Amino acid sequence: MKVRILRGASEIGGSCVEVESSGERLLIDAGMPLDMPAEALPNVPLFAEESLRAVLISHPHLDHYGLLPWMPPVPVLMGAAGRRILRAAAPFMRQRARIPDGPDFVHRRPMQIGPFSIIPFIVDHSAYDAYALLVEADGKRLFYSGDLRTHGRKRRLVERLIESPPKDIDVLMLEGTSLGRTAPGLRPLSESDLVGEFVHAFAETDGLALVQTSAQNIDRMVTVYRACQKANRTLVLDLYAAQILEATGNSRVPQSHWDGIAVAIPHQQRLQIKRNEWFEALARHSRHRIYPRTHLARTPSNYVLMFRPIWMAELERAGCLDGSSLIHSQWPGYLERPAFAEVDAWRQRNGMDFHQIHTSGHASPRDLQRFAVALNPEVLVPIHTARPKAVHELYSKVKCHADGEWWAV
Repeated sequence: MKVRILRGASEIGGSCVEVESSGERLLIDAGMPLDMPAEALPNVPLFAEESLRAVLISHPHLDHYGLLPWMPPVPVLMGAAGRRILRAAAPFMRQRARIPDGPDFVHRRPMQIGPFSIIPFIVDHSAYDAYALLVEADGKRLFYSGDLRTHGRKRRLVERLIESPPKDIDVLMLEGTSLGRTAPGLRPLSESDLVGEFVHAFAETDGLALVQTSAQNIDRMVTVYRACQKANRTLVLDLYAAQILEATGNSRVPQSHWDGIAVAIPHQQRLQIKRNEWFEALARHSRHRIYPRTHLARTPSNYVLMFRPIWMAELERAGCLDGSSLIHSQWPGYLERPAFAEVDAWRQRNGMDFHQIHTSGHASPRDLQRFAVALNPEVLVPIHTARPKAVHELYSKVKCHADGEWWAV
């Protein structure tokens, strides 16, 4: 079995790994680079399409699946809930979308694709339905961590992997997103820790609280809903968020028909609904529908709105923003990007307080080290990191490979 990292050896995002055995190939992830504009034609790594048997998608984040529209027509293996979420999101996205059919990952259930045996392990990450992957061929075992952490709502899954890891791993391809970003000994906040921080921010907000986060970060949606319950506020979704939560297929994840949840539709989304005739979807999520001028403007302190920039003009027109606050609940690096500058200017113009409440979707350096030591591979190969050489501080047997370089497992 041979491997090459097509992209991701020394950058975060855009992950794409090619695996070859007996003249047949797999791709593990097909990610869009994080700095790629939505409208740009991506730089698709070159690989042997004629011998490609399948594409394995570890989790539904754009930097791991975004190149699917440019992939040849082969089966795409991923989690069933992740596939549903991407299909629910696609009509709302600017990016080109193609989410093909294929076998679904089931936790710890082996799958066979040509000469490759694949065992998926569901893990904790900020993307719902995320997997690490064990790939075997030619008597060799490659473990691909995907993106993972140990401080989210599925942390026990990763702890079980650490407590009872697969044996005889020849190569561990380990993500290193936090290297250089997070102090080595720092313990990240858990999603449970964040509940209290949100409750405190809601209490300090006299009017409407706006939370800017990704609706696809299901852990965070659960966190915000639980904080709303404690603060006696109603959580307000738009149709996009309602569709994403429904697509999880998980009855324990907040849904639009639950008590304590309402749905409001911004103008731009109303146009989308009319243009695409999404009337059945709107009706399905309208049990607790509210309106900015007649609900949010009259009693803003009763609500927490899941905020996206398409809300800005409408909230101003409705007069909803006196005493309001904006809570940014995403990676702090987004605050430095031009898209947030417009949001921040709008926030300041309307006299809104600002809070940053977030925890990483990625394991801390300490937890990466725990994971590596537990799996005890013959060789650790870093991926999904801007500092691959820093992995030497975590594990003794490390080999860094450049993008495009073939190597034997």
